[in-house]
Amino acid sequence: MRVQIGFELVLESGTPTPTAAMTQARPTERQRMLDERILLTPEVPLHRYTDSFGNIVWRWIAPLGTLYLLYTAIVEVSSLVDPVYPDVPGTPVELLPDEVLLYTLPSRYCPSDLVRDDAWRLFGHTPEGWLRVQAICDWTHTNIVYGHGSSTALTSGYEAYLNRQGVCRDFAHIAVMFCRALNIPARYVYGYLPAKQVLPNPDPMDFHAWFEVYLGGAWQTFDARHNQPRRGRVVIAYGRDAVDTAIMTSYGDSQLTGLTVWANVLPDLDLPNAPDYV
Repeated sequence: MRVQIGFELVLESGTPTPTAAMTQARPTERQRMLDERILLTPEVPLHRYTDSFGNIVWRWIAPLGTLYLLYTAIVEVSSLVDPVYPDVPGTPVELLPDEVLLYTLPSRYCPSDLVRDDAWRLFGHTPEGWLRVQAICDWTHTNIVYGHGSSTALTSGYEAYLNRQGVCRDFAHIAVMFCRALNIPARYVYGYLPAKQVLPNPDPMDFHAWFEVYLGGAWQTFDARHNQPRRGRVVIAYGRDAVDTAIMTSYGDSQLTGLTVWANVLPDLDLPNAPDYV
């Protein structure tokens, strides 16, 4: 399956402002980049590096005034829905790979130490492994009310849990928080999710957040917001929570004033003509 992804953002700066962004889709074993284009207006030098999680980060100095950033790409991903393996067992902590242990610990937006008692009360009776994680998704999907503007960039998973409301990042934070409280390694994921074979949504498209859990010797995909297998996910970044995967960080007087996001499944035809920009 080929997915055409992209975004256009507008940045207003009162002074020249160092800026970092994590918005480029990353190569993974599950997705392959076929074409990518970036356009900065006005044109400014762009530096890229790979962070400790393997995410691609852009750095530039936003000039005084208005900056437009356009990114578009075509990504090849599996045409299958997210796999479901209800018989996959959990992994005892002592058998976890060293690099996975990090994802069992509390983090800024997923303070799992604050919900340990609640987690065991709500989910301690469920079978270990996939079914326990699914029970966490079911509970979060049922008990947390989704609503635009119901949380802010500073809202933690614990606060969203107490308030019983949030957006997709809050659903992911809550589920990750509960998993870690139960010694299940979980990481936050954000990227693109096309509306493929689902009911139409009148709201404008945005980036989407979900999570992955280490089960059966591999990272498995879960989505507490939608709570159903989906097609066409394109990963931008992995991390402990939204701190590690921030869409943009401005080190000064700079504000994001416009953002348009798209993710569309292409027909099984030749790639479209490339745009006229580089």
